[in-house]
Amino acid sequence: MEQIFRKAYAKINLGLDVLRRREDGYHELRMIMQTVDICDDLLFERTAEPGIAIRADREELPLDRGNLIYRAAELLFREKKMAEGVRVTLTKRIPIAAGMAGGSADAAAAMHGLNALFAMGYSVRELQELGVKLGADVPYCLAGGTMLAEGIGEILTPLPPPPACFLVVAKPDIDVSTAFVYGNLHADRLTYHPDIDGMIGALRAGDLSGITDRLGNVLETVTAGAYPVVSEIKELLRRAGAENALMSGSGPSVFGIFKERGAAEAAARAVSDRKLAGQVFVTTFCGGSAAEER
Repeated sequence: MEQIFRKAYAKINLGLDVLRRREDGYHELRMIMQTVDICDDLLFERTAEPGIAIRADREELPLDRGNLIYRAAELLFREKKMAEGVRVTLTKRIPIAAGMAGGSADAAAAMHGLNALFAMGYSVRELQELGVKLGADVPYCLAGGTMLAEGIGEILTPLPPPPACFLVVAKPDIDVSTAFVYGNLHADRLTYHPDIDGMIGALRAGDLSGITDRLGNVLETVTAGAYPVVSEIKELLRRAGAENALMSGSGPSVFGIFKERGAAEAAARAVSDRKLAGQVFVTTFCGGSAAEER
């Protein structure tokens, strides 16, 4: 095998709670993670000469160790003492710096792709144990689907998928630093915590209303305060018929959940017409993982 394709799927958070700040500086989290059908494409090609070369269709993306694809390849090559090299071509669709784990999803796809291309023999569990060294979202992105994520995000429990529905995902033309958001979050002062256990019950019951009624993300207290456009998009989506709307991760992406595709498409046009977001998608939940070939 000389080349292989992999997809890297974005995620959203149906619920995100921060329990406390840990002594190691990380935050203890409890989240419901969900894959959505927005993905990057990655092509991996063997090269005779050692080294890692990345090509991307977005000029703002780093092509060196600043890119998690590079660091994922570097990690696996070092672990396996590989003498060969790889060229990676990235087609980017997941919004950048958006709270949708785009970099982590690419790293996960790289780990799956290289594991297959070079017959490294890693199990998904072994890849997850390595992947957490690259980022807290990488273990989830290696599996995808619907998960309860605890710890810093690396302790994963599979959950039933939500009922079929449609999503509008809107990424405003701003970039939000995850470090800024967590640095300005005072976990010990939070007065609101999303009902994660209730969300789990609603997922197990296949109750879409029970899910949408419990959408919640404590990081909105920081991001929406600094960037009012987050609240503007949420309110517009609700007025346009969304069952509910929420910011994903540390933001600034916002998603709304709709029962009908037509309503979702109309809401997406309204967001674009108001110029509240430069990237707007109508999509669905999916169970896709970075293990899948294109």
